Amino acid sequence: MTQTDIVGQYATVNGLKMYYEIHGSGFPLVLIHGGGSDIGVTFGRVLPILAQSHRVIGIDMQAHGRTPDRGVPTSFEQDADDVAALLKSLGINQADIFGFSNGGNTAMQVAIRHPHLVHKIVIASSFYKRDGFDAWFWDFMPNASLDNMPKPLQEAFLAINNDPAALEIMHNRDRDRMLAFEDWSDDTIRSITMPALVIAGDNDVIRPEHTLQLYRTLPNAQLCILPAGHGDYIGEIEEIRENENYPAVTIIEEFLTKAKA
Repeated sequence: MTQTDIVGQYATVNGLKMYYEIHGSGFPLVLIHGGGSDIGVTFGRVLPILAQSHRVIGIDMQAHGRTPDRGVPTSFEQDADDVAALLKSLGINQADIFGFSNGGNTAMQVAIRHPHLVHKIVIASSFYKRDGFDAWFWDFMPNASLDNMPKPLQEAFLAINNDPAALEIMHNRDRDRMLAFEDWSDDTIRSITMPALVIAGDNDVIRPEHTLQLYRTLPNAQLCILPAGHGDYIGEIEEIRENENYPAVTIIEEFLTKAKA
């Protein structure tokens, strides 16, 4: 899939002109990308596979990709409300939700705030407490600047939105959201009662112990920790060469398509 193959659309939700794409047919599957990313950066290499058996709805969140900034700080809660509003505007009453990295946090908030919309949830390389990261991450974050942002992510943004000022806004929104993050309680996570798949790499930026803790706290979850880093198991653009195998896709597909017991 190349950018020239894509025909996306916009919907006005909560005052935001949100960009989204729909691929394939079947039961709806919402894809929520990671921080500093967009639909193609996170999911571009696996989206065609997922679209073979799902109606895939890929979304660029506030200030990311083709969706502009709305002039206020981002939060996982607001992003979740934006996803819910988009689904309502599309007439979708229930969907599977697949979020990667920060997108996994947004996916969890969709399940927490709008549980009636969520059939199953895939939480990939995500966290719910600050100790999900090693201490160095939080030591670094206050000084994070655009100069530290991985070049592949910068280049991908500018390829579809050639506005350096918008790129810096995206970076700063993501940084400031992380700095403001406060732990979610275990009881909040226990409210996510629909089937969940928690997936991550053993060499992820999220500590494996935290991934295990998230899995054990969710009431109805499966766990998969792969010999992988942050995102290479789904072909995230920064982490892996093209034409590799993406071991998580089969696992995710089996989870999503397995009938209820």
